[in-house]
Amino acid sequence: MDTLLRPWHPDDAPIILAASGEEAMDRQFTSQIDSLPAAEEWIALLTSRRIDDTAYSFAVLHEGVPVGNVAVSSVERRHLTGWVSYWMREEARGKGLATRACREVSEFAFSELGLFRLELAHRLDNPASCRVATNAGFAVEGVERARLLYDGVRFDTETHARLATD
Repeated sequence: MDTLLRPWHPDDAPIILAASGEEAMDRQFTSQIDSLPAAEEWIALLTSRRIDDTAYSFAVLHEGVPVGNVAVSSVERRHLTGWVSYWMREEARGKGLATRACREVSEFAFSELGLFRLELAHRLDNPASCRVATNAGFAVEGVERARLLYDGVRFDTETHARLATD
């Protein structure tokens, strides 16, 4: 089977720039990415977080080309926890790549990072993300009311978790 995950490389900047311009991707990046230098800075930030042991982001590959991102962030060593997030470019959605990436990054977090509990959440109006989470072995734990605020509108989220013992 082909490699699914690898760290982001500086020469992936054009892919990041293209991804950031897709509809519904505006909330996936912590800063605005509107140029190649901004995309390169985003990749450099991911690299620094890996060095700092706070987050591990991976390009999700399809036929050797990055088409998405999966990450374990908010790595917390006292309680051995982390936060999983993911996004896929439009052309890669619906192929099971996000589910496979979530499974693989979870195994990485448990075996390589020594974490015990991984969490993630999605907006209730995002059933595709819910399917990814449940198919990747993340159990539903509950709804957090009005957790997110986008463009003046509050959204409920559903929280999921996966344990190393699951």
